[in-house]
Amino acid sequence: MSKLRIITSAAIAAIVGLGVSSGISAADEIADFYKGKRLKVIVASGPGGGYDTYARLVERHIGRHIPGHPTLVTQNKTGAGGLIGANFVANVAPKDGTIIGGLQRSAALNPLLGSKGPKYKAEELNWLGSLAKEAGVCALATRTGAKTLDAIFSKQFSMGGTGPNSTEYWPALFRNVMAAKFKLIRGYPATPQIHLAIESGELDGVCQSWASFSKQAKSMLKKGTIRPLVQVSLHPDKEMTALGVPMISDFLTKDNLAAGIYLEDAKLFFKLTVIPPLMGRPFAMAPGVPVARVNAMKKAFIAMTKDPVFLKDAKRLKRDIEVVDGDEIQKIIAGLASTPKDKLAALNAHFKFKGPVEKVVLKIVTDMGKVTKIKRGGRRITIMNAKNKKRTAKVSGSKTKLTVNGAKAKRKAIKVGMTCEFHYYGNKTTAKKLVCAN
Repeated sequence: MSKLRIITSAAIAAIVGLGVSSGISAADEIADFYKGKRLKVIVASGPGGGYDTYARLVERHIGRHIPGHPTLVTQNKTGAGGLIGANFVANVAPKDGTIIGGLQRSAALNPLLGSKGPKYKAEELNWLGSLAKEAGVCALATRTGAKTLDAIFSKQFSMGGTGPNSTEYWPALFRNVMAAKFKLIRGYPATPQIHLAIESGELDGVCQSWASFSKQAKSMLKKGTIRPLVQVSLHPDKEMTALGVPMISDFLTKDNLAAGIYLEDAKLFFKLTVIPPLMGRPFAMAPGVPVARVNAMKKAFIAMTKDPVFLKDAKRLKRDIEVVDGDEIQKIIAGLASTPKDKLAALNAHFKFKGPVEKVVLKIVTDMGKVTKIKRGGRRITIMNAKNKKRTAKVSGSKTKLTVNGAKAKRKAIKVGMTCEFHYYGNKTTAKKLVCAN
């Protein structure tokens, strides 16, 4: 399934103007630099979502392919739809090749829109590659009665948002460009919390990548309590097409436009927003990182994607791998940057939701029970609660406060048979606090 563009070693030597002996010397210098280092993968998203899953996959495997074989750890920098993480990688983190950014796909488009949030230029980032090409989806709970996308033009539906990304951009475009009667509920830390809210009846729907939606909504899809209504993509996705989900182009007609919107502009606006998903799970390094280290990391990234151990782990996580190399991402961004400024300004204006908006304040709930299962070195803990129901919490090294027998502890201190109390947003979300005892 993976589509790789592989540059031969001879071509690389020609590009950088190095002979064989100097190439070996440069490789030695790279290995010397990375040997014994501890690299960070900065995830510009909350724990538990698709970006986080792909970033931790990279963390576990890329080190074997970097000269010097450094160790890696993951750190989440959440907020502002990925901008906090992207700004940190580009401006604050060391520019020595020890930081890899697991960015959101919107990182490519946001700086071009003229907003004040991005503190970087997408074309100046050193793009390493992407692990997926994404198709988008917008879906509504079946209890709403919506059977086709036509329903959004006659009835109000509440959509969950996590920040300036597909969860908010696409509902905004549907409302501002196509007059959909959407209401936006902001403030969710990540899409898993949105799915919980849909299940509980607090929200009606969500727009996000199909790769994450199909995993996070698996139970609801199986029970028939949620229905994908439209593919937000340039090209049909095989899985959604098999389910009979129509393309966004099927609905871009003169009859479905808001007042003052021209059809050609509407098509352009949606096209601009579905181009970044072609680099669906992108990774980058900051401007200013030494070229030799960037090239070594690009080579390691591609080598990792062909590693059977990596591919087996991705299969275990039920994550498809479709590789886009760093040079291809650079071309995608150059294409976006060539869009006329007035059209980009208009698109930016349409990304500002012009309908009713609320902000959610999530309640922390608690669950207590015996630990029955521990996965991934304590990153995922399952208990059996008092109602004899399994409850799982994700445990973040930086976001979860953990105590064992009253003392601050690390994840590896949790053992099967302990009694633990989860303080979290709900089943399968990241715990804010974990209190455990023997």
